Amino acid sequence: MAGQIEALQDQLREAMIQIDHVDATLRMFVPDIDLDEIKPKPLPPRHHAFKGQVTRAILAMLRAEGALDTRTITLRLMIERELNANDKVLVKAMGKRIGAALRNLRERQLVTSRQGEGAYQLWSIAV
Repeated sequence: MAGQIEALQDQLREAMIQIDHVDATLRMFVPDIDLDEIKPKPLPPRHHAFKGQVTRAILAMLRAEGALDTRTITLRLMIERELNANDKVLVKAMGKRIGAALRNLRERQLVTSRQGEGAYQLWSIAV
């Protein structure tokens, strides 16, 4: 862990140097700029996925393992992305997102669904 902390401190130091360079460049073009007015862009939440990332992961999972239910897909994807699968609020949010992605894939005729056990749909690659 000490090595990780040291590496993160090095990354932070490098980022601060880069910000100083950006500030200096801005001042070259607008000498009287008030840099405090520029608000930092917030980081996306940890569970945020880039465009297509969830879809690719779902399709890869279904190709490798065959038919899976929505909950299994959700939990496996969370574990793959190193998210807390014990956080019930996050599991519910991820389940909604994955369900939406699966419905979109079904509309595009890439996957099919049928009633699984309980309230969950069973999803598989369309033939």
